[in-house]
Amino acid sequence: MSTEIAETDSSSSSPDGFVKRQSATLFAPPSPLVLESGETLGPITVAYQTYGTLSPRKDNVIYICHALTGDAHVAGRHNEKERKPGWWNGFVGPGKAIDTNRYFVVCSNILGGCQGTTGPSSENPQTGKPYGPDFPFITIRDIVNVHNALLDHLGIENVLAVVGGSLGGMQVLEWVVNRPERVGAAIVLASGPKLNAQGIAFNAVGRRAIYSDPLFQDGWYYGEEEKPHFGLALARMVAHITYLSEQSIELKFGRKLQNGDEFGFDLKSETEFQIESYLHYQGNRFVERFDANSYLTLTRAMDYFDLGEAYGSIADAFSRVQSRFLVISYDTDWLYPTPQSKEIVRALVDAKRHVTFKELKSAYGHDAFLIDQELPKLESLVSPFLARTYSDRQ
Repeated sequence: MSTEIAETDSSSSSPDGFVKRQSATLFAPPSPLVLESGETLGPITVAYQTYGTLSPRKDNVIYICHALTGDAHVAGRHNEKERKPGWWNGFVGPGKAIDTNRYFVVCSNILGGCQGTTGPSSENPQTGKPYGPDFPFITIRDIVNVHNALLDHLGIENVLAVVGGSLGGMQVLEWVVNRPERVGAAIVLASGPKLNAQGIAFNAVGRRAIYSDPLFQDGWYYGEEEKPHFGLALARMVAHITYLSEQSIELKFGRKLQNGDEFGFDLKSETEFQIESYLHYQGNRFVERFDANSYLTLTRAMDYFDLGEAYGSIADAFSRVQSRFLVISYDTDWLYPTPQSKEIVRALVDAKRHVTFKELKSAYGHDAFLIDQELPKLESLVSPFLARTYSDRQ
């Protein structure tokens, strides 16, 4: 992992149209990051990408916070050989909902991740080996503090908006409460002020799958030829079910068999139904790009987040915010159901803050904000909200 500070341009797009990976080293000794737990961590490498052009007044910045398994590669391609563009390519770019002809977009891989930002798989400078299970416990607040340090590094004082879905939405909520003077608007998608007991339960099952993998070796598997891929894949399979809806699963798979039209009557077959094959595929793809220790670290950060408990109540937390809000939920999302979004909205109203709320109908469940065919509905809300925010701040 690079620990060099990249020279920062007003845009990370190369002349050939490809987006560039950038990195910065923050919290170098003698000024480490003091974590919410009281431990310290530093230096911290942050991987990030930017899109568009920073205005002379630096007033057109949108910071995108990614979800649990996302990364800084929110849009575009790094080169012509890259198979897929960034994870929100249909939403971020020239002429799109988050229009990079107008806005300067920043997205960074979060603290504790495994796509360029310091996390458990990174080298511990004190040992010369990966942190592994010695990586300190982190919270959403710690993650947001690193986001803000990156902005300081880039010379950006304020942001027009902070945008995030799911775990990214939790980061948005923490950000506007923790650094209220810095954010003009907050867009919270398919998220909530805390994870409910059901969500914590699914995270617990995923972590147990990783812990139970014999190749996990208490987290010290780096350098081994075989990693705990079985446990991590199983964790992904369990989590992926929560990202879907019953309706979407039935429409796409139903009870269709994977091979042929008749049952095989074979207990050894793990993929007799198409839905089984699909989940195995998702698990196998996931282990190619994600680290088991990062999964443990970030799901625990999700579990611990509770905006109301941290500030007395959600309304009390929002009493300090200066942002306007756009809160969006999906009617088939059972990981962050609509009542959680309404809890945010009620608290903002009680705190006499500007908020717009919309529940969108979708067959796709929690992941709807990432599905290309669902993006036009989301764009119809986000695009004018951003435009109005930008206009009002001129």
